Amino acid sequence: MSTPSIEVDHLTKRYGRRPVVRDMSFTVNPGEVYALVGPNGAGKTTVIRLVAGLAFPSEGSVRMLGGNPHQEPAVRRKLGAVVEAPAAFYPYLTGRGNLRLHGRLAGSVPDDRVDEVLDMMELGNAAERRVGVYSLGMRQRLGVAAAMLTRPEVLILDEPASGMDPLSLHLVHAVLRDAASNGTAVLLSTHHLDEVVAYCTRVAIMEEGALIDEVNLLDRRERYRVWVDRPHDARALLDTQPWIRHAAVRGEEVVFIPSETGVIGRVSASLAEARIAVYELTRDIFDLRGYYRERVSNERSRRSGAWSPDDPRMSGEWEGDA
Repeated sequence: MSTPSIEVDHLTKRYGRRPVVRDMSFTVNPGEVYALVGPNGAGKTTVIRLVAGLAFPSEGSVRMLGGNPHQEPAVRRKLGAVVEAPAAFYPYLTGRGNLRLHGRLAGSVPDDRVDEVLDMMELGNAAERRVGVYSLGMRQRLGVAAAMLTRPEVLILDEPASGMDPLSLHLVHAVLRDAASNGTAVLLSTHHLDEVVAYCTRVAIMEEGALIDEVNLLDRRERYRVWVDRPHDARALLDTQPWIRHAAVRGEEVVFIPSETGVIGRVSASLAEARIAVYELTRDIFDLRGYYRERVSNERSRRSGAWSPDDPRMSGEWEGDA
């Protein structure tokens, strides 16, 4: 297993006596896209600033690429970041001029790399226009372009898709997915819950400065469901197959995760051979928005004293029959 690119250990940040981030721990590995989600005021931006080395923790620690970003400038040179929304640029310079300035400050980034990131973010036609006339979405895309200039090993973005139209939103997500596929560790905060399911590796749900849940989206994306006449028998059968990693009953359906690709045909064949009727077999789309809403609501109920440990809504989706 690879060494994490980002290691956050019991991170706490207070302003005066008020805790803004409370005892957070998580890791981001090379090639992962890790998203922080939560209500406004949950502490997402503060975590981003702490990890990027722009704020100092009250307690706990952050390590990036094995070093301390608060004390080692060499670590930050391998970091690309946008921690303001919208990204800050000189409005009287052109998009290309701003990126060239960023490139010189970062260490002699060649002009062809500037052209490459402009094209990557579909800003080539606007490169000679002053940034002062850019739309919010264009400035956000230029911010992502600036963060990508040095081909960073770690990419940290605070609400990178804020103010973007759907096409720009899709473009930014595609760029982040490609960066991760090339080994970059990506940490971002976002409110776009429906979109992150398609490309994020893990999601941390925050509430009142604390991490209340972490969702592995790789497993969720690979889930399938099969509607059968004997769901418990079907689950028992699938649990014995080496090409099924996990199976659970959900009503009249069995939800399962294959351990290898191309085995869906084997599922229906195996069930038919056992005389288990199959009515429908399809991919199980994970509703992150609904899951997030329920977890935040349950956390608020728990803090207010209205939550009971016997509440069935608090049982894990994969604990036994789900």
